[in-house]
Amino acid sequence: MKHEKDSTTEQRILEAAEKLFYEKGFAMTHTTDIAKEVGCNQALVHYYFRTKEKLFETFFEGKAKLFMSAFLLAGNDRNSFEEKLKCKIEAHFDILQANPRLPFLLFNEISTNPNRVEAFKVKFGEMPKAVIESIRNELQQEITKGNIRQVNPTDLLLSIISLNAIMFIASPIIKIVTGVSEKDFEKMVERRKGENV
Repeated sequence: MKHEKDSTTEQRILEAAEKLFYEKGFAMTHTTDIAKEVGCNQALVHYYFRTKEKLFETFFEGKAKLFMSAFLLAGNDRNSFEEKLKCKIEAHFDILQANPRLPFLLFNEISTNPNRVEAFKVKFGEMPKAVIESIRNELQQEITKGNIRQVNPTDLLLSIISLNAIMFIASPIIKIVTGVSEKDFEKMVERRKGENV
């Protein structure tokens, strides 16, 4: 008898894996841990995702698409470049705020497993270049109009990503150094969002 995959179970496995990847990292998370978190057997995890690596790739792909769509789609309905850029920065920050442990996990995984960058390039093909080209075109129009100075689109993207991500990557250090409570840190994050946007 052929089993049909249940999207609810698949989603629960993915959510449990995400939680454990954040808590333990990829290397220290095992499919048995994921199965235990979901309340199913390990065979079911393998049935849906085959391997832990494929499960991580599915998780990573979903998050990467969120980030790229923030830069490709957010603010496109706005008239001015400034408004479009503000929307893109805010959308990126909102994704980080909804996934505060993601930047640290991604930086950790990329630094400990450089092959992930190659896998990322293969999986997403031209999409990252499309993000840069989209911003390059917007910038060039504004430069031509004399509204802004010459700006490299990659540098602009790196500045946006860096400014937005640092609050989440450095949050343990920020909390210790400043002595702020979790509630006050959330206020700091909101204030930082306002500064960045």
